[in-house]
Amino acid sequence: MNRGSDDKRDGPRVPLVLRVQFPDQARMTEVTENLSKGGIFVQTDRAFTAGQEVGLALSFPGLLNPVEVVGTVAWVRPASAEAPAGVGIRVVSDQDRQRLGDILSSAGQTRASDQTAPPPAEGYRVLIVEDNPHIVEMYSYVLKKLASGELAGKVPLEVHFSPDGHHALQQLQEKQGRFSLVMTDLYMPVMDGFALIERIRSEASLRAIPVVAISAGGPEARERAMQLGVDIYLRKPVRFQEVLDTVKQLLRIA
Repeated sequence: MNRGSDDKRDGPRVPLVLRVQFPDQARMTEVTENLSKGGIFVQTDRAFTAGQEVGLALSFPGLLNPVEVVGTVAWVRPASAEAPAGVGIRVVSDQDRQRLGDILSSAGQTRASDQTAPPPAEGYRVLIVEDNPHIVEMYSYVLKKLASGELAGKVPLEVHFSPDGHHALQQLQEKQGRFSLVMTDLYMPVMDGFALIERIRSEASLRAIPVVAISAGGPEARERAMQLGVDIYLRKPVRFQEVLDTVKQLLRIA
């Protein structure tokens, strides 16, 4: 079912990436694409039907403890070459709408100042681990826009690249404590993203680095990546705004 004309949001939609867990499948973690005070769009390939009641918990590592809300499925978006599958959920109760409003005021575009942190003295360093040069170009474009100040205040940010997990691990070990974020694909030659995440989370000098997995893998890949310790899992095809919001939130950039 596609979105109908009666899908009216209470307030503007704000692009915001948050973790989503459904109580009936606590091990499966999805992400939001956007929020408003009256609704949520969740990227998911689970089957939903219009009118179905859905309970979910929203969170984000280090920024937002789980917030539980209940809503009703308003529309379903099938997967396409432009965007992954997803579901629009309308929130009706005043209490849950207030909870979404609180999230938007504290973790959205008007994020509270105590949730941000000053950049490291030597600036941020982001490592992109991806073997597809076209995807690397897109990620690089987003991050360089952020660093240049075109999208917000100028951010001291360096972007580094690696074509596989083995090369990435060497960079991380050589510059211990100097990387602020790792963005990795899961399916790569030499050493895949799963093995890289496992190594990062097993080494004391690396395990605190936030890790974003961005992959076209299905539910099994997502579940395995989350179990290994990724902070956020994004599905390909990923959108410019999703990459930007996730990086800003994990680096605590206002």
